[in-house]
Amino acid sequence: MSDAHTPKANGGLPENAYKELKPGEEYIPIMIPSKIYPEVNVWSVTWGLVMAAIFSAAAAYLGLKIGQVFEAAIPIAIIAVGLSTLAKRKNALGENVIIQSIGAASGVIVAGAIFTIPALYILELQAQFYQIFLASLFGGFLGILFLIPFRKYFVAEMHGKFPFPEATATTEVLVAGEKGGKQALVLVASGLIGGVYDFIVASFGWWSEVFTTKVIDLGQTIADKYKLVFRMNIGAAVMGLGYITGLKYTAIIAGGSFVSWFLLIPVVAYIGSGLNEPLGVNISLLVKDMTPEQIFSNYVRHIGIGGIAMAGIIGIIRSSKIIASAFSLAVKEIFGGKLGDNEKLRTQRDLSMKIIVIGILATAVLIYIFFFFGVVTNVTHALVGLGIVLVIAFLFTTVAANAIAIVGTNPVSGMTLMTLILSSLVLVSVGLTGEAGMISALIIGGVVCTALSMAGGFITDLKIGYWLGSSPYKQETFKFLGTVVASATVGWVVLVLNQTYGFTGDNALIAPQANAMAAVIKPLMSQQPAPWLLYIAGAFMALILTMLKVPALAFALGMYIPLELNTPLLVGGLISHFVSTRSKDEKLNNARRERGTLIASGFIAGGALMGVISAIFRFWEFNWLLQEWQETHSAELVALMMFALLCSYMIWDSLRAKPEE
Repeated sequence: MSDAHTPKANGGLPENAYKELKPGEEYIPIMIPSKIYPEVNVWSVTWGLVMAAIFSAAAAYLGLKIGQVFEAAIPIAIIAVGLSTLAKRKNALGENVIIQSIGAASGVIVAGAIFTIPALYILELQAQFYQIFLASLFGGFLGILFLIPFRKYFVAEMHGKFPFPEATATTEVLVAGEKGGKQALVLVASGLIGGVYDFIVASFGWWSEVFTTKVIDLGQTIADKYKLVFRMNIGAAVMGLGYITGLKYTAIIAGGSFVSWFLLIPVVAYIGSGLNEPLGVNISLLVKDMTPEQIFSNYVRHIGIGGIAMAGIIGIIRSSKIIASAFSLAVKEIFGGKLGDNEKLRTQRDLSMKIIVIGILATAVLIYIFFFFGVVTNVTHALVGLGIVLVIAFLFTTVAANAIAIVGTNPVSGMTLMTLILSSLVLVSVGLTGEAGMISALIIGGVVCTALSMAGGFITDLKIGYWLGSSPYKQETFKFLGTVVASATVGWVVLVLNQTYGFTGDNALIAPQANAMAAVIKPLMSQQPAPWLLYIAGAFMALILTMLKVPALAFALGMYIPLELNTPLLVGGLISHFVSTRSKDEKLNNARRERGTLIASGFIAGGALMGVISAIFRFWEFNWLLQEWQETHSAELVALMMFALLCSYMIWDSLRAKPEE
């Protein structure tokens, strides 16, 4: 008989929810697999689609205005819990998972569209509604279809081995909402503290968002002379993510960041200090005139992109058995093998492989038709574009899922940048250059970017469903519907924002990722070189890390993601380690770790929800931000003190946990 942990008597997650399972041990979710629960109905699907539309519009505006796409899953989960409580719905947990899963299509579709499509306007080209809609739609469909065969590996076989920070926070919200009690109070209290804290920073600017060592004269001198600077985002949500990710992975991620900022940036500065002409391709500024941030953007970040790409290839090779078993299952199903789905528990059922293969083929045909009639009007070019989309989207699906599972951040812009470079080279080699080439490469990039964004986001939904006991085939089926609504909304919003604000000129939307894509694509389509040596350096670094048995993807993510976002992750990881190792009583340590997880989830949830509210106020042009004060060194010192207070609160409240809770 297997060793199984049933859900806690008070309705919480089982004790082994976040731990690796021992041999023979089984994970039994809150919704018992042998029972049927309300999941898909008019209530859950309708609210899911409403959330997909509302949050797509909000996320598109915020992403283009300030360059950050918030994760919609947590705010949607909070709203779903609130709606079911107001309506006094019983057994609403399964319905809430479906609302969250459908609605969360918004954030991932937005990321895919706004990282690439606005680059067309920046390059003074045009994008039609149908191009944005179809690129988002087909990319989203591919992301879903390519990910499903890997669901069991990521959510079940790797149980307890990946932290899944975003999924953990969302799950805690849904569980606390369902059962109430002390856990709900802890979550609400920390959600209010984290939400108000992040809202004050974003909307009022009472203290800075980022602390740097430039606050003192010595730090400024070191930054100017040696290009050495320490940066830390003081957000509650980012620190909460670090707590859930844990010390192991946050240390590796921060290690990658430290190599970028404290080793490579000073080395590049030293080498470039005596040069009187720009170093590298497509760069107009002298190295000695660059800030550490500019050296990072122009040189070091490319090494991180190369590392992510190679880590992805290594991951694909290591996943070859899983990929092979997926293909084997597909062949057996299609050519008459018995599925046995009727004999499976509902919590283990996916869409059949026959549906997945037919779906991929149908989507591929539609993408070809779209490319031929709507983008390139050339048979060869359309086939080449389709080939690029299918190969890169499939290969990088596991990379996107891995990144989300480890750190909760999908390096989709880095992978899309690599896609644009590779697709541009291929398109140029088949004779597609100039404006037509730029449009083609960016639309192809948009499809791939959306597919990878969807793969990363959807694994979060499926992990939430696994922990709670949802039926994965229902999540998978209705995710397509959410994708349709989100794609249509994003297409409309991008057109409206372009007409209202524009992406070039005074008072234009920032669209930082799209600007980066435009800067890369223009020289490539003019047959100018790319920084291949830096990509290759990153690739070799990933190989060396793999030889040393250091997780290369986590390290390369650290090199690619700005320092200020990785340092608070490390702080959260250190707090997690501290509160869960203080006692010799293992039960007390576990209770403290779990209470800390609730507090961290509250910080993430509060920060995400207030991010949406802040975005709405900005959209309505309410501006209370004390920008001049926020940019002063005094505001940075206040920020450091407030962050120290926040961390102290988290440690104090976590240590209050009792084993009987």
